Order: sequence, then C-alpha cells, then structure tokens
Amino acid sequence: MKTISVQMSDVEYSAFGLSKNNFFFSEILDLIEQQMAREALRRSVEIAEENGLSSMTMDEINAEIK
Repeated sequence: MKTISVQMSDVEYSAFGLSKNNFFFSEILDLIEQQMAREALRRSVEIAEENGLSSMTMDEINAEIK
C-alpha cells in the first residue's frame, strides 16, 4: 500500500467536515463525490428558482415531460 500526502486549507478541511487526519483513498473519493452532489443539487435548485420551475405542481411537471 502506498501513502500520499494532501494539503488543504483549514477552511477546506472544515467545509468537508473532516475530523481525522488519515483516510483511505476510497473515503476521500466518497467525501468529494458527496460534496459535488450537494453543489450540483444546490445549483439545480437555484436554476429552478430563477426560472420559476420550483413553483410547478407535479401535474405541471408531468405535462412538461410528456
């Protein structure tokens, strides 16, 4: 097994909610994927609100899909 070192700022460390200093690579990937998913969801909601889509009913959404 190889060991790598990653440097990040205190702000980045806090933003990821890290509480320890040693991680398996798979754990880091999971954390990054979760952060990216949160950001994508936040951006999707923002776009929906900007375009009035967040106020659509399920019937209206279904009608748009069909």
